[in-house]
Amino acid sequence: MTTQIQQLDHELIQAAAHIARTRCRGDNHTMAAAGRAPDGRIVTAVNAYHFTGGPCAELVLIGTAAAQGVCELDTIVAVGDRDRGVVPPCGRCRQVLLDYFPALKVIVGAGDRTRAVPIRDLLPESYVWADHQLDAD
Repeated sequence: MTTQIQQLDHELIQAAAHIARTRCRGDNHTMAAAGRAPDGRIVTAVNAYHFTGGPCAELVLIGTAAAQGVCELDTIVAVGDRDRGVVPPCGRCRQVLLDYFPALKVIVGAGDRTRAVPIRDLLPESYVWADHQLDAD
């Protein structure tokens, strides 16, 4: 189910775009991400590119959020440097985001097609790690 983009989503895109413009320099940092917590706080991060496969901005955002005491995210967006705009998450990030935040909305699309979609819509019939874990009891 796709949801119409809201003002809060525009603010999230603007936060990520600001980080992409001001913090992404050179080849090491080319993407920025912003996530909104249930209490409205916005957390931002940039990717850490490395030829061995450094983490994407969305994955850095998960760790940054945890370090700031944010354990849940409602919505996330990634924005590319050089004014590339909203960039959808890669396959690895989609899987990790689904496993960490199954109710997460992800902002995707460009221009008038920008929309917030449930992470599950980006991974139909996906493997959900938590569904296959043994109960700790």
